[in-house]
Amino acid sequence: MADTTQELQDGTGAPQGEGPRRRGPIAATVSVIGEVLITAGLILALFVVYSLWWTNVVADRHEQAASRKVRKEWAQTPAKGVAPRGLDTKDGIGFLHVPAMGKHYEVLVKKGTSTKVLNEGVAGYYTDPTPAAMPWDANGNFTLAAHRDGHGAKFHNIDKIHVGDPIVFESKDTWYVYKVYNVLDQTSKYNVAVTDQVPKESGKTKPGRYITLTTCTPVYTSRYRYVVWGQLVRTQKVDALRTPPPELR
Repeated sequence: MADTTQELQDGTGAPQGEGPRRRGPIAATVSVIGEVLITAGLILALFVVYSLWWTNVVADRHEQAASRKVRKEWAQTPAKGVAPRGLDTKDGIGFLHVPAMGKHYEVLVKKGTSTKVLNEGVAGYYTDPTPAAMPWDANGNFTLAAHRDGHGAKFHNIDKIHVGDPIVFESKDTWYVYKVYNVLDQTSKYNVAVTDQVPKESGKTKPGRYITLTTCTPVYTSRYRYVVWGQLVRTQKVDALRTPPPELR
């Protein structure tokens, strides 16, 4: 008589005729949750890549194209008294240069600080709640904003700027050279007083020709605002070769 135990086993020793063991409800639930978390992690990673890399690529392309257009327009109409000083256009009014944020740092400046404008990878000058003065105005505060992360991140290295550093604005016919005199590394994002025409929070009490740079802080958040203030120290006329001032050489 054959061994009934042997007949019920296959070559691996496992009982024949039985299917794979079913997972218990807890194991099945844990497996599903794990798969969901892995999928969510991948989606989050893709979103981070999009936010911190791809938006920079797109914004930089847009800003570079817009910058070339402005410079082409300037080249076609030389600065020698052809156009009114400070002529504003929808393409941009000039270029901001900040050596502390990079040896060849340059960004196009356009009108407005809306998300739509700043997402183009440019710096924008304030139109509300307090409209910015232009560099060529007799007095006032040329107030600017730009993204610190994503969409070009033009003010990402704003924390590299220190008191005494130069900030230069290049218009069609003039270089405006400012010197940083104060930095506020954190304030409320609702603190609009930092863009006042006389920025008293910076220590100034009388009208002058100022520049203010603002952006979000800490990095990768929009919880607070970072502010840099400068004051005009001199101007230099643009020559035929657009020779940069000494501060940019």
